[in-house]
Amino acid sequence: MFRIRFLFLSSSLLLVFSYCRQPVAEVPASPAAVDAFSFDELPDPKPGDPAVFVALGDNLGVAFADTDTRYAKKTVPSVESRTNWEARGWRGERVHTQLLLWTNNPVQVTVTPSSLTGEGHIPGEAVSVAFVRYVMADEFGSTEGCNDRTPEAYDSTLVADALDYSTGFLIEEQSTRPVWVAIDIPSDAAAGTYTGHLTVSTAAGISMEMPITLLVSPRTLPAPSEWDFHLDLWQNSFAVARAHGVEPWSQAHFDALRPQLERLAQAGQKCITTSIIDKPWNGQTFDPFQAMVRWTKHADGSWDYDYTVFDKYVEFAMSCGITEQINCYTMIPWGLKFQYFDEASQDNVILVAEPGTAEYAAHWGGFLSDFSAHLTAKGWLEKTAISMDERPMEAMRGAIAVIKKAAPNLKVTLAGGYHGEIEADIYDYCLASGEESPKNILEERNAAGKFTTFYTCCVERYPNTFTFSPPAESAWLGWYAAARGYSGYLRWAHFSWVENPLTDSRFRRWPAGDTYFVYPGNRSSIRFERLREGIQAFEKIRILREEWKGQPEKLGALDEVVADFEITNLSRTPAAEMVQQANDRLWALSEGNGK
Repeated sequence: MFRIRFLFLSSSLLLVFSYCRQPVAEVPASPAAVDAFSFDELPDPKPGDPAVFVALGDNLGVAFADTDTRYAKKTVPSVESRTNWEARGWRGERVHTQLLLWTNNPVQVTVTPSSLTGEGHIPGEAVSVAFVRYVMADEFGSTEGCNDRTPEAYDSTLVADALDYSTGFLIEEQSTRPVWVAIDIPSDAAAGTYTGHLTVSTAAGISMEMPITLLVSPRTLPAPSEWDFHLDLWQNSFAVARAHGVEPWSQAHFDALRPQLERLAQAGQKCITTSIIDKPWNGQTFDPFQAMVRWTKHADGSWDYDYTVFDKYVEFAMSCGITEQINCYTMIPWGLKFQYFDEASQDNVILVAEPGTAEYAAHWGGFLSDFSAHLTAKGWLEKTAISMDERPMEAMRGAIAVIKKAAPNLKVTLAGGYHGEIEADIYDYCLASGEESPKNILEERNAAGKFTTFYTCCVERYPNTFTFSPPAESAWLGWYAAARGYSGYLRWAHFSWVENPLTDSRFRRWPAGDTYFVYPGNRSSIRFERLREGIQAFEKIRILREEWKGQPEKLGALDEVVADFEITNLSRTPAAEMVQQANDRLWALSEGNGK
């Protein structure tokens, strides 16, 4: 007999429902819960008190919860007894929440969304359900994040992050399982209130409905392809080939890449990451970036450049929806090593040459001239840039001089410190989060159509996107960009996966999760979804600023909403609090209910 019970645990009211003490441990996992990347999570090194789970008996705990908390796997969650989810959003916006499930006994659970009805109809397909998977993480450290590390030297924790898009899941004994629930509000939905529900059911035939109420604004967020936010998350296609066990640039490789790149495009990604030399970062990642261009020096001293792989990847990425910019790494690699195939010796040769030398200019001048002609023939010249990463100013000057002489129509990008001496030559300038350009320079760059963005890496304790970072910090980044007047955000690794990314996000060099946002098997993450949330906020602010030009009172109120988004404020105010308050104020302003 189905019944609902309320139990007092962890000083909170927890909603549970009973399914008649069925022997659920014998229920097998459904096929929907298994895929080519099925895996067992690592043991939780910090389990809670098992007696609290035992107190649940044969009951399954169910409650809606916030998206700002990473709920521990082997601990009964301390949450309010929220049985309904109240959401709000613009048309075209994605909104999300977490549904928590916890149990003493193993149980096969299915979570199925209904359609939403009210002023119109939102189909159930617009509601996605993903069971959150746990991955091992470490910590930032006592002093700095950018250092060699071993698991023994840093405290490790099992954290909720990866999203498995399956409606069914076998929840193991004495564990908690979050479910990530998202609604993609159709751009043509009628404004007003909608209702629907999630059905939570077990293999034993017991089910309950968890109500959803959605308030849809008459305002519309454009499609991601029309977002202005300049998102640049670098792609490491070689990691995808290794993790999926396929030959690089085979059809199977492209098949594995497509859903990952399409998901990235749906977050507004603008840049295609290409490597025009071998190991531009000297092999610092688990899977080194390999050259997409083959350089050959003939016996007579002439050169040939094979762009086959480069062309295939660019064309493919564009077919996935990433079309605005092609970033080519790099003319200033770490170690200044340039590999080419020498026809005379029938072997690969490595040239070491510094920017500013005649040898460097000769090596790159010929390539850039040929590359420029190739890009022109492909129709890509105007959107292609030679990209550099954290390089000294004098080295940049040497590279820029060669580019201006050999291929003056190629753009230049730089992620690193601010150098006023070369700023005018940088089309896409990404500053470390702790740096900034003069306000007048930023305004001049924006007016000229140049991009000025910011990035985070292993340096920053906060804000950041590590697997142990507070999830709201990912959303905070979009608000910060809007507050500073930046064009967008860069992170050096979207999927530079570690050895076992599905179970262990720790790496030999940097804090856990520094090298990737998403997971093999086309799994998104809490971090990536929250980052996208912040980008949506940036777009809303941009739209309102355009609409309210000439209305100083409204613009002033909008500026007040983002005024607190300064990195120093995170030392005393959690990102979750800042983002929630800003969301509330932005909603009130956009709906005409705020000042």
